[in-house]
Amino acid sequence: MTQRKKTSPAAKVFGAQSRMMRERLGWTMKDLEKRVPYTESMIAKVERGERVPKPPYVVAVDEALAAQGLLMEAAKLLWEDGPPAWTQEYRELQAVALALHVYSTHFLHGLLQTESYARAVLHSVRPSLDEEEIEVAVQTRLATQQLLHRKPAPRLAFVLEEAVLRKMIGGTEVWEDQLRHLLNCAGLHNLQLQVMPNSRETNAGIEGPFVLLETREHQTIGYVEGQEGSYFLPDPEDVSVLNHRYGTIQSQALDPEASVAFIKRMLAGDQ
Repeated sequence: MTQRKKTSPAAKVFGAQSRMMRERLGWTMKDLEKRVPYTESMIAKVERGERVPKPPYVVAVDEALAAQGLLMEAAKLLWEDGPPAWTQEYRELQAVALALHVYSTHFLHGLLQTESYARAVLHSVRPSLDEEEIEVAVQTRLATQQLLHRKPAPRLAFVLEEAVLRKMIGGTEVWEDQLRHLLNCAGLHNLQLQVMPNSRETNAGIEGPFVLLETREHQTIGYVEGQEGSYFLPDPEDVSVLNHRYGTIQSQALDPEASVAFIKRMLAGDQ
């Protein structure tokens, strides 16, 4: 799949700088592995420009290599350069995906959002977006929802943390309308919706939200969005971990029927 081979130019530059600093110390990647909480495999991917590292990685490597903040400075361009292109690439892959497995912990995935909810989410973003930016983003998000009714139908699975359902983003009216919309989505033959209740004493999703996307070529990749941006996890090792994690998350969540009943009780004020 050609899309998976695209890399950020800034990621390649950052990787080269990191490698040069390591080699100046006469260290192998194994030597660096002993000094940071990351594997040699992860270090190799970053140095080749195949993986955009998150801030904790950059801080750890900057300190280990005595870079005196140089890698942190280089990473600013890295994070500015990578996520926007990847976000667009993800949308393109999502539009033709055979299957999506989504785990949401902070707010609803864009495929499930009503227009009012989407607008309220975007109004919550800080620094604030102007009205034109918000409107463009809302319409872009709504356009992606064509996937729900696409033929051939994709296989869609969503696990939502209860906390996501309880956030009254946009106010009571928007919240109630969003819950009703979720119930309608749950009625689609190709969509499975589950709720992870707060009462669970163990939760395999403790590390945060992610998406598993199966491409038209029957390849599965991971996709993660967070405070520091968005990035792909195409490596088979990472995908294997996420597959196992998602399976566990599904087993811990309420089943689809119980999840629908849970949302109905919330709407009725009984939950």
